Amino acid sequence: MRERIRAGDREAFAELYEEYSRGVYNHAFRLTGDWSTAEEVMSDTFLEAWRTRGKIEPHGGSLRPWLLGIATNKARNANRRVRRRIAFLARRPGTDEVVDFADASASRIDDSRELAAVRHALTLLRRPEREVLALCVWCGLDYAEAGEALGVPTGTVRSRLSRARVRLRKLTDEQLGTRSGDRRPVGATARPTAVPPALAIQEEAR
Repeated sequence: MRERIRAGDREAFAELYEEYSRGVYNHAFRLTGDWSTAEEVMSDTFLEAWRTRGKIEPHGGSLRPWLLGIATNKARNANRRVRRRIAFLARRPGTDEVVDFADASASRIDDSRELAAVRHALTLLRRPEREVLALCVWCGLDYAEAGEALGVPTGTVRSRLSRARVRLRKLTDEQLGTRSGDRRPVGATARPTAVPPALAIQEEAR
């Protein structure tokens, strides 16, 4: 697969898209919080992947970390554009209120109050913490794969994920008015894939 894509094999690239486009789309949504922006990020990701296919190493495992790394960068850029747009609108009088994206998704899980708390808590995390949570917890990458996607050492992924879990639980509990000691730590497993129901934000994809 790697050799075929490096060589510009369009059928191989179509197979890559078919296999990973939904995962890239979901990852983009987790980082941007907006379906239309996520769709744009997904499109940009595969366009960039095609343009830079020559940089793929000829030998290796799954190309999923590579694609998610591109998507993470594209999501950063998209979020910057959104922030600039919001800042511009905020300076204009009489603008409409911006609707929180979480409202449209609240019916997807039973505890909408917890979902809202998690959504808000995620916005309070630092960008590196949000990204490592999205890659390790929701996308299921291991530490090495997440490091490859983000271009950082495995140890950095571990430390970021540990901080992100603690801060996310603390911020969520503050939103819910509960004590952190009353709840199980986020994803308390050897491999960072298991999370409480509200953190496993459901999509139509899987």
